[in-house]
Amino acid sequence: MAGSKSDYLETALLNHVLRATALASPSTVYVGLYTTAPTDAGGGVEVSGNGYARKAIAFSAPAGGSTSNSSTVTFPAAVPAGWGTVVAFGVFDSLSSGNLLYWATLTDSRTVAIGEQPYFPAASLVISDD
Repeated sequence: MAGSKSDYLETALLNHVLRATALASPSTVYVGLYTTAPTDAGGGVEVSGNGYARKAIAFSAPAGGSTSNSSTVTFPAAVPAGWGTVVAFGVFDSLSSGNLLYWATLTDSRTVAIGEQPYFPAASLVISDD
């Protein structure tokens, strides 16, 4: 997966580590799906409507500079219409709106048809930091 930290998170981390500016950890982080991938600056086209909602996600303890989702993440069914072709995911600090923290393109884009429930098995969403 190609992707990275958002500009928002890069700036917040630099301020926190080098300028002693507080950085509050979100109590929950959420994964969202994109039909057009974002960039570090944000943007992209997140899926919307037709039953779509970001899903809470938990990550395993980091090892070797990376972490991954600790359990399967299942989205609601796409109804009454499909969601289009999902090409990327993003990790956010809020269920809606909020700040994009990390994003990556999917190695296997997929068209979500009516009634389908996209999911990511445990350990399939990998976030690396170098």
